[in-house]
Amino acid sequence: MPTPTSTPASRTVELTGGLSVTVEEYGENTEGTGVLMLHGGAGPRTVAGISSALSEHVYVVTPTHPGFDGTPRPERFDTVADLAVAYLDLLDTLDLKGVMVVGNSIGGWIAAEMALRDNHGRIGALTLLNAVGIHAHMKENRVVDPRALAPAEVSRLSFANARFRPDFASFSDAQRAAAVANQKTLAVYGGEGFTFDPKLRGRLHRVTVPVLVVWGEEDGIAPLKYGRGYADSFPDGHFAPIPDAGHFPQIEQMGRTLGAIGDFVSTIVKPDASA
Repeated sequence: MPTPTSTPASRTVELTGGLSVTVEEYGENTEGTGVLMLHGGAGPRTVAGISSALSEHVYVVTPTHPGFDGTPRPERFDTVADLAVAYLDLLDTLDLKGVMVVGNSIGGWIAAEMALRDNHGRIGALTLLNAVGIHAHMKENRVVDPRALAPAEVSRLSFANARFRPDFASFSDAQRAAAVANQKTLAVYGGEGFTFDPKLRGRLHRVTVPVLVVWGEEDGIAPLKYGRGYADSFPDGHFAPIPDAGHFPQIEQMGRTLGAIGDFVSTIVKPDASA
């Protein structure tokens, strides 16, 4: 996993309704805009490298989903929709506009749900990195349910390159316990479908901001055709396949992933800025 190039500042932000969210801030909020980075079920460490890299250009805030990494999760807070509303409240609290929301795996699902609820106009664009959330029409294109697999098999399916796969045998008891706790929290948010809401795809035509769907081509969890179908579900969807990467393109191919995001910004999101 890439080592972050800058040290983030960590703090707890109190949101409307009494919810507390732990966030890591990369860079400074000097322009009233930035990137909201949403991690997947493997936790916030999986997006630390790309958050740091993006902070060379823009302010980046990376929340830890309540219940992950030992953070508190209120009992009433138990759906992806709850996370989406909370992070819109976070953007309100930080007074950020024109935000690009970047989400990996379930983080991409949260990002899509945010765009559907953004009645304050805080979001300027989405970038989904091997996101889950929609239900594939064809069985062979559906997301693999990792609950039925051993951790080593999930790791094999998630990474194209063996050197990026976690060595579970080397984990301490505390690390194993933390990983199990994170997966239990993920199961709470995922609900009955775990990796999808059967009605989400039918709502995505209402997303008005441009959307980039970045996809590691060798993802054994969420296949390439699933990613193409995700991109096609948005009115202004764009698809960028990333070779030699699996479920975490931001880890295995950070340079290519950053390049795809940069091209998206310069040609679609802010084409006049580079003129």
